[in-house]
Amino acid sequence: MEKAMIALAAALAVGLPAFATAIAQAKIGSAAASTIAEKPETAGTMIILEAIPETMVILGFVVAIMLIIQFA
Repeated sequence: MEKAMIALAAALAVGLPAFATAIAQAKIGSAAASTIAEKPETAGTMIILEAIPETMVILGFVVAIMLIIQFA
């Protein structure tokens, strides 16, 4: 039972940030597309802003790995 709870915690550590990142990137992506259409010189900034939410998933993955290593 304990291993199942650890697996659930690790799955939630990755899954919830991934879901939130998907929502954030959808909104950022549509705003970035309209901004780039009006001002093409902002493309580099928009690419960076699109990539920033991915750090949540990476940190969630690190937490999941730490959970699995510590309690396995």
